[in-house]
Amino acid sequence: MEGRKSSSKFRRICVFCGSSSGNKTSYQLAAVQLGHELVERNIDLVYGGGSIGLMGLVSQAVFNGGRHVLGIIPKTLMPTEITGVTVGEVRAVAGMHQRKAEMAQQADAFVALPGGYGTLEELLEVITWAQLGIHDKPVGLLNVDGYYKLIA
Repeated sequence: MEGRKSSSKFRRICVFCGSSSGNKTSYQLAAVQLGHELVERNIDLVYGGGSIGLMGLVSQAVFNGGRHVLGIIPKTLMPTEITGVTVGEVRAVAGMHQRKAEMAQQADAFVALPGGYGTLEELLEVITWAQLGIHDKPVGLLNVDGYYKLIA
């Protein structure tokens, strides 16, 4: 329903996804749709900070919808993953370990879209942290066109 805003128990969701657009248009559509769903549910976004690929699409959709976007990116990745104008608040960190820790601290839940090895590594780390009792936040996969079928 147009203009309807629903509430969620989550204030911020961390989305793990690729800095490339992937090899299927459905991945790009899913990123934009997820962004719109977060806006619809009044949920802010925490993500890897890139302005390109699926990261760029989901962050732009959330930002355009008026929600807060927090991108956390290692300084070394800024030249390759940020092109043009940044989206929302961008927090530069020293490295990948600090990025993941900060993303986990800022989020109430995690969702993974299709992505590469980095996305998979981020996803597996938060799953491992849940298994070890480091956090009790929900972790989910958006299995677009069976992308995660081999590991699910």
